[in-house]
Amino acid sequence: MSSLKKQLKIIIRYVLIVINDILTLLPIKKGVVLFESFNGKGLTDNPKAIYDQLLEMDNQTAKLLYWGIKGQFFDEIVQQYPNAQILKRWSLKWIWISARANYWIFNSRMPTWWKKNRNTKYVQTWHGTPLKHLATDMDQVKLPGSAREKYLKEFVSEAKRWDYLVAANQYSEDIFKRAFRFRNQFLETGYPRNDILVQKNQPTEIKALKQKIIGNGEKRVVTYAPTWREDDFISVGHYHFRWHFSLKKMMGLLPEDVMLLIRPHYLVTDRIDIKGFEDRVVIDSTTDMNEIYLITDLMVTDYSSVMFDFAILKRPMLFFAYDLEYYRDDLRGFYFDYYTELPGPIVTDETHLLAEIDQLLQNNFAELDPERFNKFAKRFVSWERGTAAQQVIEKINYRRDEK
Repeated sequence: MSSLKKQLKIIIRYVLIVINDILTLLPIKKGVVLFESFNGKGLTDNPKAIYDQLLEMDNQTAKLLYWGIKGQFFDEIVQQYPNAQILKRWSLKWIWISARANYWIFNSRMPTWWKKNRNTKYVQTWHGTPLKHLATDMDQVKLPGSAREKYLKEFVSEAKRWDYLVAANQYSEDIFKRAFRFRNQFLETGYPRNDILVQKNQPTEIKALKQKIIGNGEKRVVTYAPTWREDDFISVGHYHFRWHFSLKKMMGLLPEDVMLLIRPHYLVTDRIDIKGFEDRVVIDSTTDMNEIYLITDLMVTDYSSVMFDFAILKRPMLFFAYDLEYYRDDLRGFYFDYYTELPGPIVTDETHLLAEIDQLLQNNFAELDPERFNKFAKRFVSWERGTAAQQVIEKINYRRDEK
């Protein structure tokens, strides 16, 4: 970035801060909610589930609910959700609503330099049960351009602003309390985004979702959902995607009635080559992850928090941890014993990966270790009853009284 652009960016931020400082002195608008998911990338995750529940309870509430969306996604999201009130992030109306909202409901951090009204209730839903170390529990921060001290200071400062923090289980609550140094109110509800996994785990629903996502309601689905390798970057914002298994061998093993769905991090989507298998492999980084879970017969992952949510469905999981020692010991570190507590087999190379999938195919994807799985499910998904969104709304005492 040139010196002139940097100076311009600083000036713009300063102007925004001044405007924000003035507007946050005004009274809040009762019942108004500003939602954001992953800093404005779409209508997804826990905030979307809470939004949907509010609309279901009272569709007149829609005029009080707003979504902040990044400029690069704005036009697409407006077309996708024509009845929602979509605001472009950092636009004048977004700034106005942000300053006067009764509630902020977000699943990731807002920049600490952006002030909230002292009467705005900040509901942080977060976005996953942690396996890997978070925030102050991290020994090092391997993000390009980030310094550990600055990162941690900003993280803790931001967490102090959260009035409420959603916890999916007691395990998460204990970690969040320490890693985020969170001292306000936990919402012990399970994750709102997971309500659908309890409510819609039905054959007719699954068939319709398969038709929508992969174009065929009858096929079985193996989903590969690796975690994002934050240290494997090309440059800031650009990351590698590495298979670590032969796609040709994988598709040779899977029967014709099985589709392979790749669920990558959005930063690597355009780096995945499926040439020659376009009719049997789907790359999907945008569909709501819970819809992906519902159509998945076998989940192949590694260290991703998908393992926790997917356990609600009681379907088999396979853990392809080709870089286990490095990831555990050098990059992030784990909160529990990866070798003994996972609800499925661990493989570290292509040969064993294909052998385990072949075994699961022989059993029609029905193989589970009940004792191991039930122990995992009791610890991580026992709060998931399909009512989390409703519970959050009740616990934050949402009122739509207009002023």
